[in-house]
Amino acid sequence: MVIQLFPVWALLLSAIAFFQPDLFVGLKAQIVPLLTIIMLAMGLTLSPTDFKQVLKNGKAVGVGVLLQFLVMPIAAFGVAFAFGFDSELTVGMLLVGSVAGGTSSNVMCYLAKGDTALSISMTAISTLLGVILTPFLVSLMIGQSVDVPVAGMLMSLFKIVLLPVAAGVLINTFFSKFVRKAEPIFPYISMFAIVLIIAIVVALSASKIVQVGLMVAAAVIIHNAIGLTLGYWVTYLLGFDARVCRTIAFEVGLQNSGLAAALAVKFFTPMAALPGTIFSVWHNISGSLLASYWSRRPVAESNAQDTDK
Repeated sequence: MVIQLFPVWALLLSAIAFFQPDLFVGLKAQIVPLLTIIMLAMGLTLSPTDFKQVLKNGKAVGVGVLLQFLVMPIAAFGVAFAFGFDSELTVGMLLVGSVAGGTSSNVMCYLAKGDTALSISMTAISTLLGVILTPFLVSLMIGQSVDVPVAGMLMSLFKIVLLPVAAGVLINTFFSKFVRKAEPIFPYISMFAIVLIIAIVVALSASKIVQVGLMVAAAVIIHNAIGLTLGYWVTYLLGFDARVCRTIAFEVGLQNSGLAAALAVKFFTPMAALPGTIFSVWHNISGSLLASYWSRRPVAESNAQDTDK
């Protein structure tokens, strides 16, 4: 119940941070350590078997990862251009679009009767690929007008993502009995960390949120909708069954936006972190609503079932 209320906690703490920013501004330096904790918790839920699943679901994983790093960055750039965003917010949108899928996609996939094993495999692979692809894609799409520190981002992603995830996988592999006992608390640790990151970013951007908050929220909602919609319908048109279509929709539409916000604060500006902050709240709302809808609909062997109205 506590986890399901994640958007509520995020909104509540964001409101406190907005009206009392001094409570959180001093915690700016804790954003990266908090994100490292989230990545470690994610690694502790993975095992080498999850990566081996990629071979069993090679085609679906390949399509999903391609959509992840093609649809979302292009959609982010298009939405930012359509809204006339300045360079700060455009970078923020591109960071959201260029990071890997979020871990919440695994939960949403399970609730929606999707292919949870495929979801976990895709999250794991996209997280590893994102270490290289995230800075490359951001630089490719806006590097001519904004100085994108590709080498610095690569090193940070290596430290923030790759090392904690790898450490988590190793711990889970060699100390699985201990990890199983502690596993129930991992979602709470991750939720606390991401909610605190959101609050810190809101506090850092409080003075400007009044000016652009609603516009950024609209852009984020559209961006998220594009990812969920194309993630589902492209795989549907390619002939995948309904469970795979639902799974890839979540993997493409739900981003590791906490990472995007952290990178924005570290390498750009607090304002650039605003899209990631709002996305962190919104994609849990949209994902929960979609998962609830799909959970009430039977999954057929063919993908025709999901199109029945």
